[in-house]
Amino acid sequence: MQTRKLLVTAVLGIAIGAPVVGFVGDMNMVQPTISTPVQAPFLHGPLAAHGIAESQLGSLQYANTWLNSPPLTASALRGKVVLVDFWTYTCINWRRTLPYVRAWAEKYQQQGLVVIGVHSPEFEFEKKVDSVRSAVTDMRIHYPVAIDSEHVIWRAFRNQYWPALYFIDSRGQLRHHHFGEGSYDQLEMIIQQLLAEAGAHDIDREPISVNAQGAEAPADWANLKSAENYVGYGRTQNFASPGGTVWDKSHIYEAPTRLRLNEWALAGDWALRNDAALLNKPNGSIAYRFHARDLHLVMGPTVPGTSVRFRVRIDGAPPGAAHGIDIDEQGYGTITEKRLYQLIRQPKPIIDRQFEIEYLGSEVEAVAFTFG
Repeated sequence: MQTRKLLVTAVLGIAIGAPVVGFVGDMNMVQPTISTPVQAPFLHGPLAAHGIAESQLGSLQYANTWLNSPPLTASALRGKVVLVDFWTYTCINWRRTLPYVRAWAEKYQQQGLVVIGVHSPEFEFEKKVDSVRSAVTDMRIHYPVAIDSEHVIWRAFRNQYWPALYFIDSRGQLRHHHFGEGSYDQLEMIIQQLLAEAGAHDIDREPISVNAQGAEAPADWANLKSAENYVGYGRTQNFASPGGTVWDKSHIYEAPTRLRLNEWALAGDWALRNDAALLNKPNGSIAYRFHARDLHLVMGPTVPGTSVRFRVRIDGAPPGAAHGIDIDEQGYGTITEKRLYQLIRQPKPIIDRQFEIEYLGSEVEAVAFTFG
């Protein structure tokens, strides 16, 4: 069974309170319009209404816990401009927005802006508070973070997407929301206007300048022809190992000699679950034919505290200059925790390439591919 991928593009009006226009469709690739689209695989209920008010901020009291701050309440936030950012730490789309949110939090804090990151996990392993705390430290997030492991705050906002930004004025009224990447200058103008309405003075109107690096760098949208894909049988697409998927039990898979664009395959002894693939014996591998500058894989050891070495090849050879930040030029890397690993960042020209990752140990869990 497969779940169709949904794509949402938010078209942002500069005026405060201008409507956000969205469209939904089944698409094979993403490319920017006014704001960059984002894959939306995890959906709960209908699209959020425009009239979200203070009662939604009241849901902050149901956070499992808080990082970087004591608990924040709707009454305590009265008089402040609040930016609520829904995120989950394995989401590459959110990761590429983080430099801007982080910079806004720092620039406008003294003038009354409160940024709240609401961590609503996509995967079960992302519910572990220690894992979120580690991500907050690694990603240099200093603003308050509400842990929303059961999606209580998510549902109160009727949210559906990562990343999602909600702009709330000093009276506790929702004035704008934005889904996906892009439109950063316009979003900063909204912050400035809401701060001015709240009485802030001497607002620096010059937009922030961000030099994002590593996984936070903007996607190469012009060359992106591969969409997010899951490894578990519940939501995967284009699986090409002969015989198809075998659910929830150990099986020896083989990879075809060549894959078509956006096809992927397993080789070795794997147990394919609804949400991930588990490697039972060493030297199992995953192959994926893709077209993008970047390739990321959400993966980790199945036994906490252990590590597994792996090697990446691209078109059958070491990646060299095309290696991502989590491997060396020979393609070697080590899995130490469940997170997003950047494995390929290739120089131009961007063409169809065949990726392969071979695990030199076992007890590995592979979850999802994303591209940029």
